Amino acid sequence: MSRLGVSLAALTLGLTALAGQAQASSEDKDVARLVSFGGVCVSCELSGRKLTGAKFTGANFAKAILIGSDLRGAAFYGSNFQSADLTRADLRGAEMRGANFASTNFTDARLSGVESSGANFQSANLTRVDLSASELHGANMVGAVLNRANFSNAELTGANLVSVNARDGNFRNAELNGANLTNGRFDGADFRGAEFNAANLRGAVFNGADFRGADLSNAMIGGADLSGARGLDQDQLDEACGDGVTRLPRGLTVRSCHGDRRQIRVIVDFQRAQAEAQRAAAEAQKAAGVAAWAAPAPPKPPKAPQPPKY
Repeated sequence: MSRLGVSLAALTLGLTALAGQAQASSEDKDVARLVSFGGVCVSCELSGRKLTGAKFTGANFAKAILIGSDLRGAAFYGSNFQSADLTRADLRGAEMRGANFASTNFTDARLSGVESSGANFQSANLTRVDLSASELHGANMVGAVLNRANFSNAELTGANLVSVNARDGNFRNAELNGANLTNGRFDGADFRGAEFNAANLRGAVFNGADFRGADLSNAMIGGADLSGARGLDQDQLDEACGDGVTRLPRGLTVRSCHGDRRQIRVIVDFQRAQAEAQRAAAEAQKAAGVAAWAAPAPPKPPKAPQPPKY
């Protein structure tokens, strides 16, 4: 039996004892009854599987293939999905706590209503992903590809969006309070009604971006290129601050940043997420009656966005 087969067999045996009725085979794609996944399943082939409500606790699914899989309502606690392929997967309503999705491919996936606390999406491909109405507090998306992604009505408070490529992204009515958008590309993005309270837009480019009704209170736009932005007015800019190299549409100005300004601080409880992941893993192994295994430590929390210096 191949190493992959051994890994899947071990998972199935443990989870069968835990769930009481779980069954899985190469011909049975309905494995939603498997209550919890743990241990190691690197490079597993699980494309098209039905995994609704599954719980991944302290699990290592790096490079796993889950193309088109049904993961609605799944929970990811301290688990590693680095470089996995979740193209066209359905993760609506999933919960992600301290999970690692660095360099993961989510192209065309559905993640609306996701609840995430400090998840790591660094360098992930989120092209055309639907993350509408999601909670992504403190998410690390440094260097991620967000082209045509839908973040409408999403909560991105304290999110790290440094150097992202978010051309034509939909951020309508999104909460970007305290977020770090430094050096990002947001050409053609829709920011209508979005909130940027205390956000850092330094060095970001917004050619053709729509800012109608956006709230720029306490936002730092030093060095940002807003010269081609649409919908900006002087009232919005009067609530922000910039510097001598800030580029604005003709006729608009922004005051220089100085003095003390209110900042938003986002605290993500990674220790609690780690403790919950370890406890759940231990309980699952005890119930399954198999040898205990050491759950891999959750990924290190992403660095919080640095507040602007005034």
